Amino acid sequence: MRIDVLGVAFDSLTMEQAVLRAHEVLDGGGKAYIVTPNPEIVWMCRRDDRLRHVINGAELVLPDGIGIILGAKILKTPLLSKIAGIDFAGALFAEMAGNSVYLLGAKPGVAEEAGRRLSAKYPGLVIAGVSDGYFTDDGPVIETINAASPDVLLVCMGAPRQELWISENLGRLNAKLCMGLGGSLDVYAGVVKRAPTFLQKLGLEWFYRLLREPRRIKRMLKLPLFVLAVVWKRMRGKILTPH
Repeated sequence: MRIDVLGVAFDSLTMEQAVLRAHEVLDGGGKAYIVTPNPEIVWMCRRDDRLRHVINGAELVLPDGIGIILGAKILKTPLLSKIAGIDFAGALFAEMAGNSVYLLGAKPGVAEEAGRRLSAKYPGLVIAGVSDGYFTDDGPVIETINAASPDVLLVCMGAPRQELWISENLGRLNAKLCMGLGGSLDVYAGVVKRAPTFLQKLGLEWFYRLLREPRRIKRMLKLPLFVLAVVWKRMRGKILTPH
């Protein structure tokens, strides 16, 4: 079941259900991609029809951020749970012994360190290869990925670049499942620290990141705009609904 939040259709799933769906793709014969939009990406989709089409065309559209959960609740169409992209990837990796993942993105050296740490954390997970995100020609990167033929390709180049890149190149990639996960490689490599667990549970991870990176304030301003748009949509629905 998908829930519409300002034009983006989110899958209403538990973490366990989302991981099961991913494994169904891995066990099948096709290709697919997963996206994890937060309120900022939803806001981008309101102004970019192409991006909205790419997001809604994913096999899984997972609600990454408390803002999405709040928005769905305001619209009276609640989602089952928040599924942060980095947590989803971790849950998937924990069940991927014998399967391979390719890490694409971040600055030079970061993906290598992320790969070493992931291998140690998830015994049996195969790191098929790594490439940084600083490239201008897709061809050589795709050739390298295809030579490794990973089960999962993790693309961490920031939104919307990573989602558009996956959509454009899915047919050329020898990977069963592609996921766009923003700055996750920096976290896996220990370059960036996640918020303490209690703040994650309170839905305040965004606030922690803002305190550590004040330059993110312009991006964070999209969150109140997102909430206002959701409230307005809810109010219009009440006005237009006959009593």
